[in-house]
Amino acid sequence: MWYQQILTLSAKSRGFHLVTDDVIDKLRDLASVKTGLLHLLLQHTSASLTLNENCDPSVRSDMERHFLKAVPDNATYEHDYEGADDMPSHIKSSLLGVSLMLPVHHGRLQLGRWQGIWLGEHRIHGGPRKIIATLQGEQR
Repeated sequence: MWYQQILTLSAKSRGFHLVTDDVIDKLRDLASVKTGLLHLLLQHTSASLTLNENCDPSVRSDMERHFLKAVPDNATYEHDYEGADDMPSHIKSSLLGVSLMLPVHHGRLQLGRWQGIWLGEHRIHGGPRKIIATLQGEQR
C-alpha cells in the first residue's frame, strides 16, 4: 500500500518545535499500516526537520542558541532579498535537512523513547509549513 498527503503545520515562532503529535494526528492512514515506512519531506528552504529529544524543552532552546551563534543573521551574505534572516535560514535548513524516514509497526512510529520530530523554524516570520507525508507498507 502507498498513501500520500500534505500536512500543514501552523506558523511557529523562530526556534525548534516538537511536532510529533501534530504529524501523527494528521496522518489518516497510519493506523492501517502493519509494517512500513513514513517519509516526511518539508517543502521549504528556510526551515528543517530533525529527530531529537522529546522531553526536555531546554534542549530545543539550547539548539536554537547554538544555531544563532553558528549561523548569525548579521554576517555578510550576498543573498538578502527577503531580510537578514533569509540566507542564514537556508544554511540551517541545509545543515539539518528537510526530510525524515521513519519506521512504522502496527500503526505506530517506531521512535526511540526520547525521540521526537522537530520542526526547525529558522525565519523570524516563517508562516505555515507544508510537509509531504508518504506512507508505504503492508496493511494490517
